[in-house]
Amino acid sequence: MKKKGWKELPMAAVLPGEWSTEQFPTGDWRVERPIWDEEKCVQDLMCYLSCPDSAIKIEDGRMVGIDYQFCKGCGLCAYACPPKAKAITMVREGK
Repeated sequence: MKKKGWKELPMAAVLPGEWSTEQFPTGDWRVERPIWDEEKCVQDLMCYLSCPDSAIKIEDGRMVGIDYQFCKGCGLCAYACPPKAKAITMVREGK
């Protein structure tokens, strides 16, 4: 079997269904929660690309919300959000 070159590999890690983050809810222990402001959102989907837990909800190619059952509050989505838009901000959990 010939090894694939880097150009032939998928753009991101690919895990079989039974090992994907969609099978393991993580949202009950976060310290911070991302809050999404739909009116500020420019729909560039950088938050979706940066989320390690598949917590960004997408429908018809647009962000429609955050699945807090799977969000661990890492803040990568807020960091990836364009500075001029800042549609996602992190707030302390429970506030």
